[in-house]
Amino acid sequence: MAVGTHVLGELYGCPPELLRRVESVQPILYSVAEQARFHTVGEQFHQFEPEGVTGVLLLAESHFAVHTWPEKGLVVADVFTCGQEGNAIKAFDLLCEYFKPQQVNKRVITR
Repeated sequence: MAVGTHVLGELYGCPPELLRRVESVQPILYSVAEQARFHTVGEQFHQFEPEGVTGVLLLAESHFAVHTWPEKGLVVADVFTCGQEGNAIKAFDLLCEYFKPQQVNKRVITR
């Protein structure tokens, strides 16, 4: 019996300017969460110096996290949702629209 969908992936070749600061990553995560119909119940963002971000949205459905490496143009994403609301695959695909990768590696796991 499946309880949720877990999407793990890497977005390669993203524009570094989108990945450097919390101020650019945070609104993207919130926009994706809203469009995917997630219910955000908490957040944590960390700004690395000189650049790079770890961001996590705690969801009623589970979690949504990204880690960025601007110097490599890389975003690593982890989206897990359970229940009827929200869509992990849609959220991952929306992340790709925002971060504009040249190459994507996506794995979908039914839990």
